[in-house]
Amino acid sequence: MINTTRRDLIAALGAVAALPAGRLLAATTGGDGQPFSWDMLKAHAATLARQPYKAPPPPAPGVDHVDYDALNAIQFKASATQLKAPSGGVRFFPITHFQPIPVEIFLVDGNVARPFRYSPNLFAMPADSPLAKLGPNGGLSGFRAMNAAGTSDWLAFAGASYFRSSGALDQYGLSARGLAIDTGGPGPEEFPSFTKFWLGRGADGALLVDALLEGPSVVGAYRFTNRKTAAGVTQDVEASLHLRKDIARLGIAPLTSMFWYDQADRARATDWRPEIHDSDGLLILNGKGERLWRPLSNPPGATANSFADKGPKGFGLLQRDRNHDHYQDDGVFYEKRPTLWVEPKGDWGAGAVTLVELTTTDETNDNIVAMWVPAAPAKAGMHYDLAYRLRWIADEPLSPGPARVVDIFRGQGGRPGQPVNAAATKLVIDFAGPALVGLGRSSGVVPDLAVTRGTADNVAAYPVVGQADRWRLMVDITPAGHDPVDIRCVLRRGGAALSEVCLTQIAGK
Repeated sequence: MINTTRRDLIAALGAVAALPAGRLLAATTGGDGQPFSWDMLKAHAATLARQPYKAPPPPAPGVDHVDYDALNAIQFKASATQLKAPSGGVRFFPITHFQPIPVEIFLVDGNVARPFRYSPNLFAMPADSPLAKLGPNGGLSGFRAMNAAGTSDWLAFAGASYFRSSGALDQYGLSARGLAIDTGGPGPEEFPSFTKFWLGRGADGALLVDALLEGPSVVGAYRFTNRKTAAGVTQDVEASLHLRKDIARLGIAPLTSMFWYDQADRARATDWRPEIHDSDGLLILNGKGERLWRPLSNPPGATANSFADKGPKGFGLLQRDRNHDHYQDDGVFYEKRPTLWVEPKGDWGAGAVTLVELTTTDETNDNIVAMWVPAAPAKAGMHYDLAYRLRWIADEPLSPGPARVVDIFRGQGGRPGQPVNAAATKLVIDFAGPALVGLGRSSGVVPDLAVTRGTADNVAAYPVVGQADRWRLMVDITPAGHDPVDIRCVLRRGGAALSEVCLTQIAGK
């Protein structure tokens, strides 16, 4: 199963507010410093992988009472901010009902790491707070990077191997994970956790986060080099993974999001808002340089689709629709949710970008996962060294090129004024971009359409009246059976692609 408490996590993290700046609480950092380096962490992970997995101790009694309401009354003291820099510092989260297992945190100066110890004095809270009642049995569940003013955060790590950024528009949305294990498979999903963090500063002021990942099936060392600019947040990631067990589906660079409904599927909605989603599509730049767009869906049952590739150049979950009127939400601002783009470094070989979609009936459940799954079986004893870049942005991740898919609609099949075709679904796909400017009905633009497990009728592609760079493809799709119908379409002229490839599905009978 997929973690379904991310929305609670977001609310919980947002409840830890800032207080006026002041003196550092240096007493929380203590003990003898120990030598530390990235190479040492990788060696430590390799050693742990040869040992049996040790489950974390049970949560402290009473931590389940640190719920949403209790967390709203808890504030991390700004005077305890660590790693202060012109770009901001780092603050910490306590253990809660949502993240009850404490993590170990070390602050790194040069090549020396010192433990940053939990103390109730790090937090301002009511005397009867459930966290205060834990006393020294409390702990830290994660941390967040603050902006220069200390008024909001732009990066947060908390819970299993989850982390997220508010991107260029200062609005949290989707999440990333260190690793996904058996996500969307027939068996239970495993959630390895970051159990230890080492935090420091790079020579250029970048926030360095080294982390130890532990789980029954894997041990890993991770290094995140985090930078915030006006264009968004960039994370350069290095990972050294060692498998303890065989893994049926190993998900590299997994992204997790929420899609309830959009304008194409209003029948799924029970809410008054026109659209509700953190992301609206999966974009892939495959090894051949082809751009593939897969609109997200909220299927009636769990589905997994794999897009085979070799040497992928990038993939990500995008929020393309930035129009506030399409959401009408002035509380959580879906039009500001970040896009997250993965850029592999080096050759990742053969595998597939895998998209898992689960059913959701509201906006509180993450039901979307996208990840890279290597083609070779993941066997016990295997070692992976991987590197990639994550970009949390607002704009398109790729330079201008083919026309993009900008809207999709679905409705009853058939022609206006003719008998309704109850068996067919009308699919409407709008493309827009400079590649279509100046082209008309006589310009030789044709739809290249392929349908699997179904038939296509009434196919047409034409320029939208009054729109200089927008074309519309319309088709009636009739399923051949109970399985979903796969549709692949692209606009061409003289054999050359004018648009990215749209890959979508229609439910079976």
